[in-house]
Amino acid sequence: MPSAELHPTTLIGSVQRAMRLLESVARHEHGAPAKQLAREAGLALPTAYHLLRTLAHEGYLRREKGLFFLGEAAERLSSSGAQEKRRSTVAEALGRWRDSIGVPVYYAVYRDGEIDVQCVADTPANPAVEEWADFRETGHAHAIGQCLLSQLGDEDRRNHLDRYPVRSLTPYTVRDDRTLLRRLESTVRMQPVIERQEYALGSVCAAVPITAGSTAATVALSLPSHQVDRLLPSARRLQAEIGRLLGSLSLSISI
Repeated sequence: MPSAELHPTTLIGSVQRAMRLLESVARHEHGAPAKQLAREAGLALPTAYHLLRTLAHEGYLRREKGLFFLGEAAERLSSSGAQEKRRSTVAEALGRWRDSIGVPVYYAVYRDGEIDVQCVADTPANPAVEEWADFRETGHAHAIGQCLLSQLGDEDRRNHLDRYPVRSLTPYTVRDDRTLLRRLESTVRMQPVIERQEYALGSVCAAVPITAGSTAATVALSLPSHQVDRLLPSARRLQAEIGRLLGSLSLSISI
């Protein structure tokens, strides 16, 4: 039979055997020798040796004193999978809150000196605020940015404003750094931050702070300005929903 017909089956079999070996190694935090791994994976020792050497060469395993451990490449795969699972969990939570409260919901963190809006859940009937001016550069003007900046220390706050100075986006935008800093300093810890048409005319927003360790995060919502009377009650409801989810340890801010 031509080798071209054998190659796909052979390749699939090799991948399956390599995966069994990786799974066996992952079960041994303190490493395991080739003979043990071959036995657990149900492989002949020469086959196991060959695959283990290949996996070590590619960085999926590392060998120390005759024992095999997961390598950096495998750990990156594991980390990426965990991160994707956390992103999915956050997206699902935002979708539930969007539907139950009837508002667009946003999730953002302050990371490496930048405002990062990581996830938005909205619908055609309740669309998110259009990002007409870069959210990263206009944190002084929207509830997400103000909420994140309020969680920072004074030095980090001033450093951010040195890079992204206050500027007027609407007639309601805070006018200067001094006024903004006073507002941020007077923010009551763990209370929603409210913004009315400072970023975009016709929109009002509220952001609920989430702090874990040194990372600042927020979940926010927006409404058309003619529904401003819904803003604070909706923010309180969102805050209660977040509290329930955090209490069940289902939400991680490290996404």
